[in-house]
Amino acid sequence: MLVKEILNAAAKPVFSFEFFPPKKDEEWETLFKTIAALSPLNPSYVSVTYGAGGSTRSRTHSLVTRIQKETGLTVVSHLTCICSDKEETGTILQNYRENGINNVLALRGDKPAGTESLAESIKDFPHAIDLVRFIKTNYPDIGVGVAGFPEGHPETPNRLLEIDYLKEKVDAGADYIVTQLFFDNRDYFDFVERCLIAGITVPIIPGIMPVTTRKGMIRMSELAQGARIPAPLMKKVLNAGSDTEVASIGIEWATGQVQELIDHQIKGVHFYTLNMADATLRIFRNLQQ
Repeated sequence: MLVKEILNAAAKPVFSFEFFPPKKDEEWETLFKTIAALSPLNPSYVSVTYGAGGSTRSRTHSLVTRIQKETGLTVVSHLTCICSDKEETGTILQNYRENGINNVLALRGDKPAGTESLAESIKDFPHAIDLVRFIKTNYPDIGVGVAGFPEGHPETPNRLLEIDYLKEKVDAGADYIVTQLFFDNRDYFDFVERCLIAGITVPIIPGIMPVTTRKGMIRMSELAQGARIPAPLMKKVLNAGSDTEVASIGIEWATGQVQELIDHQIKGVHFYTLNMADATLRIFRNLQQ
């Protein structure tokens, strides 16, 4: 089933989870234990990432097809422009079709390690919109999602231009938008409003990742497009006596975010799980209280 059909048909917010392909073979079974633990939450779909520069692309394709065959869950595979050409991408999409996988998330991707510039890694798809156009022109039956940045795209300081670029991807055929993680819902609501002003009406799914360690919070600020940590959250985390306490703080904060988003009748919430079940399970328990 296409993600856009899931979102359009849902009478209440849907939930989805993101995983990444393990780098070590022995970690695969651990990941599937996580998937099994989260499956009772009835996710409407799950997504699988690429590594930076497509470094784990073969493992991504293996994981996507295995999840599809063994769990029956609707799977969204990430595809990136970096180091990708039309022939290879076409082969990947045809293979997905044959395995019943009909959804992808089209991304520009990160600069691979060891390269000085993105230009060194660009082949047929300079930007995500080029990948969206290729998919929709040659594989129109495949659903396509794209990324959104509530706090602003790190490489497009002109936020008016940023929304124009996003509108072009939607006009090219993107079915929905999934946002990068954020910790202040005001950023998400403002982003949605600016999209509406620009004429973007596809679903915009907020991405949530709870802080679970002090080191993790710092890493999110460094790697997640410079995610902004609100002062009240930062103060609580920095004053915590242990990472166990940090996890409780982060999960409580994320629960509040999700509840407020649900209260605003959003279409769905996407959880960045980091291949672990505990934090997501605790958020769901909190929501049921």
